[in-house]
Amino acid sequence: MSDRKKIAVVDDDESVRESLPDLLRSFGFEAKPFGSAEAFLESGVIDDTDCLVLDVSMPGMSGPELQQELRRMGNRTPIVFITAHSDERAWPGLQRSGAVAYLLKPFSEDAIFEAVRTALDQE
Repeated sequence: MSDRKKIAVVDDDESVRESLPDLLRSFGFEAKPFGSAEAFLESGVIDDTDCLVLDVSMPGMSGPELQQELRRMGNRTPIVFITAHSDERAWPGLQRSGAVAYLLKPFSEDAIFEAVRTALDQE
């Protein structure tokens, strides 16, 4: 059994789903990609996830909608939001709902590492 922290990456962008988990693994985390919020909800790994890296804008259920659904279910997994569309007005509401960070794509390796570490420190 591994004691490495488990990170779920939920993003509809295939390039992010391919590259970000590889980067997170290079930092020593376990990382599993999902193409939609619905796929993550159906995966059976919600309770085993230590941190969620979540795209804000996706077809179907959005990142903030997934955040609200997880909270409704009683799940308090820390969330790092990522987005390609800058909307600083969205951050305060996401933060009040428990988000740890809000990163604009493309973000640096250091930025995602620090955001995930901060999230895991809140666990």
